[in-house]
Amino acid sequence: MNRQRQKKMPLLQAMRQYADSGVVGFHTPGHKQGKGVYSSLRDLVTPLGWKMEVSLMDELDDLHEPTMCIKEAQDLAADLYGADATYFIINGTTGAIQAMVLAALRPGEKIIVPRNAHRSIIGGIMLSGAIPIFIQPEIDAELGIAMGIATETVDKAITAHPDAKAVLIINPTYYGVASDLQAIATLVHDNNMLLLVDEAHGPHLKFNVSLPLQALDAGADIVAQSTHKIIGSMTQSSMLHVKYGRIHPERLRMMVSLVQSTSPNYLLLGSLDAARMQMAESGPQLIGRAVDLANWIRREITQIKGLYCFGMERLHQSGAYALDVTKITVTVRDLGISGACAEHILRHKYKIQCELSDVYNVLFIISLGDSEVEARILVNALQNLAASQQHNRQRFTQPMALPKIPRQRLAPREALFSDTAVQPFDTSEGCVAGEVITFYPPGIPVICPGEEITKEIINYIRAMQKIGLKIVGPQDVTLKMIKIIK
Repeated sequence: MNRQRQKKMPLLQAMRQYADSGVVGFHTPGHKQGKGVYSSLRDLVTPLGWKMEVSLMDELDDLHEPTMCIKEAQDLAADLYGADATYFIINGTTGAIQAMVLAALRPGEKIIVPRNAHRSIIGGIMLSGAIPIFIQPEIDAELGIAMGIATETVDKAITAHPDAKAVLIINPTYYGVASDLQAIATLVHDNNMLLLVDEAHGPHLKFNVSLPLQALDAGADIVAQSTHKIIGSMTQSSMLHVKYGRIHPERLRMMVSLVQSTSPNYLLLGSLDAARMQMAESGPQLIGRAVDLANWIRREITQIKGLYCFGMERLHQSGAYALDVTKITVTVRDLGISGACAEHILRHKYKIQCELSDVYNVLFIISLGDSEVEARILVNALQNLAASQQHNRQRFTQPMALPKIPRQRLAPREALFSDTAVQPFDTSEGCVAGEVITFYPPGIPVICPGEEITKEIINYIRAMQKIGLKIVGPQDVTLKMIKIIK
């Protein structure tokens, strides 16, 4: 990393210079640097922010064909993370993942992918016309969550499908669990396949040695990161990093351009430039503080009767190679309530908003924006929650296990463009799903378009609905009815 070069923000500087230039603009956007914005909206952004909310001026470069400030900003990000090239993405990591899949695969080619893939990965597979070969992550039954992918599972899938073109790994998971990515990278590359990594929850890993190894350093070919999720850029801004050699540069550039807006929001782009500089300047200190804070919170939670917060002791099992300790997963089942119930109580009684809840757990993310003040507030709320539930003596138990991966009767893209009909969900056993069903967050599909609906899946979804988990994906989110392939 060139430390001297990292001390500049070329994109943000160009935006500021345009705002200060005194130019009278007769161009988009229609609010004309804030002058035409409705009063209730105007207060949400500073006057300078509105002046900088422009695009496509000569000195502001072109996101699709960058040669000036955007190119320099992306090159600085690549230098910081150790990539051969980095792309700024302004429609979230969804766009980064879709570009990644489109660049790696052609219609009909196989991709090995974990079943706990985010819906954006399924979307990328549909767009590309690829054929997913699903593999099952390791499941921790006690916690009720998917862990990482065991190297042996990847090996078996490659042996069964030697014609696959790529393997996609989620690393770390939403819960901070990392697979042995170096071993997987070696295995994948030895079989002439590409390694794609959904590292949405890992843009900070580079900056603290106690955290899991970042995917680029482990040998990944393309990596999608949610810069906005964990470090300091604005929501909807992400980065896509690539190591060339196995990836065709021009194909990747084309696919990135395909999924990006031609009218990018420069506040989002500028925030990526600023977040990169912040990490270059103070990343180790900021992430180190977050790690220390998370470790303190974890120690405090372990002393609260009825709560459990897993840590390094869980890494003995297959598929759990390392842990991002800044993800605080609090298991509440010994309080006799579900994670969804705990989330509701914390939000409405204690004004604490978690990142997600599932059947047994609530998840909290500790980042560079947290301090001892917020940490103490969280611990106090959890202490009060546990104390208020002491009358519940019966341990909460999930009514049934996650269903088996259903049979794929149509490729996802074929199913997407097939004619559909509407069927009562409770009588849809044996039908082919015409839409995706996930519980969100974390957005893991229970069934994907083209897969056969089983009685086991119907029963599981109904049980999760009773617990209070939120369904996302189907046209009818109550799932009284479901779209099926005719």
